[in-house]
Amino acid sequence: MNPDPSAPTPSAAPGGWRTQSGDSLPEVFRTIAIPRDPRFWKKLGAFSGPGYLVAVGYMDPGNWATDLAGGSQFGYTLLSVILLSNVMAILLQALAAKLGIVTGRDLAQACRDHYSRPVGFLLWVACELAIVACDLAEVIGTAIALQLLFGLPLVWGVCLTALDVLLILVLQARGFRKLEAFIIALLIIIGGCFAIELALSQPAIGEVLRGYVPTSEVVTNPAMLYIAIGILGATVMPHNLYLHSSIVQTRAFDRDDAGKREAIKFATIDSSVALMLALFINSAILILAASTFHVAGRTDVAEIGDAYELLAPMLGAGIASTLFAVALLASGQNSTVTATLAGQIVMEGFLRIRLPAWQRRLITRLLAIIPAVTVAVLYGESGTAQLLVLSQVVLSMQLPFAVIPLVAFTSSRAKMGSFANPGWLKWAAWIIAAVIVGLNLKLLSSFFWTG
Repeated sequence: MNPDPSAPTPSAAPGGWRTQSGDSLPEVFRTIAIPRDPRFWKKLGAFSGPGYLVAVGYMDPGNWATDLAGGSQFGYTLLSVILLSNVMAILLQALAAKLGIVTGRDLAQACRDHYSRPVGFLLWVACELAIVACDLAEVIGTAIALQLLFGLPLVWGVCLTALDVLLILVLQARGFRKLEAFIIALLIIIGGCFAIELALSQPAIGEVLRGYVPTSEVVTNPAMLYIAIGILGATVMPHNLYLHSSIVQTRAFDRDDAGKREAIKFATIDSSVALMLALFINSAILILAASTFHVAGRTDVAEIGDAYELLAPMLGAGIASTLFAVALLASGQNSTVTATLAGQIVMEGFLRIRLPAWQRRLITRLLAIIPAVTVAVLYGESGTAQLLVLSQVVLSMQLPFAVIPLVAFTSSRAKMGSFANPGWLKWAAWIIAAVIVGLNLKLLSSFFWTG
């Protein structure tokens, strides 16, 4: 684990930065050409892709646990939290894309180039904790899917997920566009599975629409707040901000102001459309739990395995459970790819240390496997379900450490020039950061007073 010899020596850098960084993800940096064809759809097609990699993190197995728990316990009420989280995600991901396009830095590089070394190190530790928590959700989710589909024991399924590094090697060897196509194909499978599930469950449309209207009970009810924070952590994921700020730089757009503005426009459209798909998936999971379990009085269904067992008999369709498990497996595999890229970006950006993809993935995966195996052996499936929800709360706790620097950088005229956030966007972004911090403090205070 040696520092990258090609990394630039820290020195004063223009644009309000303390030091100068190299290319983000250098093996794919500016490798995708942008056509000179002025037609809108042609340009959008060239820029489309990174948003879908980002959207994967908004519908990973961690979302399943929190959405199932929220839907079965509280019906449609927490749909408002999913909607609010998605709005936050769209704005924050747009800022992450703008940071990468304008400065040529991903968020990790920007943090290293702005903050002192001790602060940068603490931010790196916080981000690594978030990535491990995310990977923990993928490990458990994939293992549960393998158990449901093939009867593989949970512990063996957890251990088998270590082989996902081979999938990463194959995909990366075929080029970034192929990797994006693989991700989108799995997203289509997930979306198709849940479209059928919703048709089978026949939710009450009026109640669904009312669920998107916020209510104060989300904050005043400690049990509901815990699940709401989990949904927030599972939806607005800190490592996605690092990921997006890097992979938008795979496009070889013009580096003048006009080229950057065009890149920002299409990157924002790409991520916003992709995140609307994530909104549909997350809503579908919660709606499925509410319309199937909550209305039948089964408010105790918070585990993926229980949902799998109950879907078929309660919906009267054997395929319902199979579709649920297939979508879960696709979700876990998709998240594997994006978490690997995020881990690479974070390590290279903060520490300027480069590792082969398989080594970085194996380290992160082993850190997730150890607690997952321990809980699976000691407590079985119920323990892993609780660990899955807890991992999403941990993710939410790490959010301020990514969101606050992102908003500060993109609001700085010294760093962004004419691309700095205008007043209305700056205020909206800081309000979102304040809401995230406030919800986390509320959760901590709830634990303190009830403990």
